[in-house]
Amino acid sequence: MIDLVGQRARTASHEIRQSTGETRKQALLRMAESIAGTGSALLEANASDLDQAESEGISGALVDRLRLTEARVAGMAAGLRSVASLPDPVGRETGGWALYNGVRLHRVRVPLGVVAVIYEARPNVTADAAGLCIGSGNAVILRGSSYALRSNQAITHVLREALTGVGLPADGVQLLEDTTREAARALMQATQWVDLLVPRGGPGLIEAVRADATVPTVIDGAGNCHVYVDAGADLDKALAIVVNAKVQRPGVCNAAETLLVHEAVADRFVVEAAKALIAEGVELRGDQRSKDLVPDMVPATDSDWATEFLDLVLAVRVVPDLETAIEHVRHYGTGHTEAIVTEDRAAADRFVAAVDTAVVAVNVSTRFTDGEEFGFGAEIGNSTQKLHVRGPMGLESLTSERYVLYGDGQVR
Repeated sequence: MIDLVGQRARTASHEIRQSTGETRKQALLRMAESIAGTGSALLEANASDLDQAESEGISGALVDRLRLTEARVAGMAAGLRSVASLPDPVGRETGGWALYNGVRLHRVRVPLGVVAVIYEARPNVTADAAGLCIGSGNAVILRGSSYALRSNQAITHVLREALTGVGLPADGVQLLEDTTREAARALMQATQWVDLLVPRGGPGLIEAVRADATVPTVIDGAGNCHVYVDAGADLDKALAIVVNAKVQRPGVCNAAETLLVHEAVADRFVVEAAKALIAEGVELRGDQRSKDLVPDMVPATDSDWATEFLDLVLAVRVVPDLETAIEHVRHYGTGHTEAIVTEDRAAADRFVAAVDTAVVAVNVSTRFTDGEEFGFGAEIGNSTQKLHVRGPMGLESLTSERYVLYGDGQVR
C-alpha cells in the first residue's frame, strides 16, 4: 500500500512542481470554495467520528481537537484562501552573483517533492497541510488518526476533486486510510517516496518517529510553554495574557502550561490570577510559596513542571528573580514558545537572549505562535528543532534552495 501511494505521490509531484503559481492559486481557491460548499457533509462525517470517540471514552481535550463546527469549517476555507493570497515561493531567487570565470549563479527556491504528514485527531490539519503542500508545489500523503478517519476521508475527497478541476493530478493529495501503527511505520521508512515527514501529535507519536523514521523529519514537538511575570510587569496586562494563554484553547501546543511569578509581585498577582483562572475552571498546581498565597492549590510535583497538560490545568511557581525563571524554562521547556511580561526593557532583552526556543514573546500571549497569526495563512506544523526550519511552518518551509548556473561554455 505504501509503495502504491508513494509512487502515485511521486508521479503527481513531478507535474505539480512544474505547474504555474497561478494554477496552484486557483487550486487553493477551488479547495476553499469546495470546503465551504460541502460544510454540512463534512460536519455529518465528523459527527460520526465524535460519536465513536466519545463512546470509547477519549479525553475532553482530544474531543475538542477532533470536533468540527461551522466556524472551524469556515476557518479551513479561510485558511486556504489566505494561503492562496500569499506570494509564490517556488522559483523565487534568494541570491545570485557572477563567478570569476563569468558563470552566472542563481540561488532559487524549489519544492521538496513529496511531503508526508502524520497527525492525530485534528481534521482541520487535512486541509491546512494539503493547501500548504500544493501551494508550495509539493504532493502530500496524509495519515490521520483512526478517530478522525471519516472526517479526513470527506475532506480529502473534496480537495482531490478541486485539484482535478484545475487540471492538476488528484494524487497530489492522498489520504493513507490504513491507520495502524504498522502503516505509520512503513510511511516513516518510505525513503524511496517521501522527501519530508512532519509528525503532529503527542509524545508517543514523536518518540515513535524518532525511533523508527528513516526519512527526513521535522518534529512538530510538545509545547510545555511558560509565562513569566516579572517584577517589572504591568499586572493588568499580565493577568489578561495569562488567562488567554491558558484558557482560550487549552488543548493546543501553544497554550501555557506553567506560570512563573517574580516574588516581588507574587502577593498580589498570584492571588488575582488564581481567582480569574479558577473562575474559568482551571486546576492550579502550585509550589509551597504559591500554596501559601492560595491554599486551594493542589501541591505541584516535579512531574507537573515537565507536563504538557493540554487541559485546564496550570502549574504555578514563585521565583526569586529573573535568572531563576530562565533556569526553570531551560530545564523544563520544550523549545516551543516562552513568554515574559515586563515593562523593564533590560529584563525583556535578557529573557529573549537567554531562552533558546522557537518563539519568544514579550508582553504577548503564547497563543500567537501560529502560522495563521504569523501571516502564513496556515501551518503544516510548528518545528521545535533547529534544522531545516524552526517555529510555524508555512509555504517557504516546504521548499528548499538549489543553484542554477548559466554559462557560455566555461570548463574547469
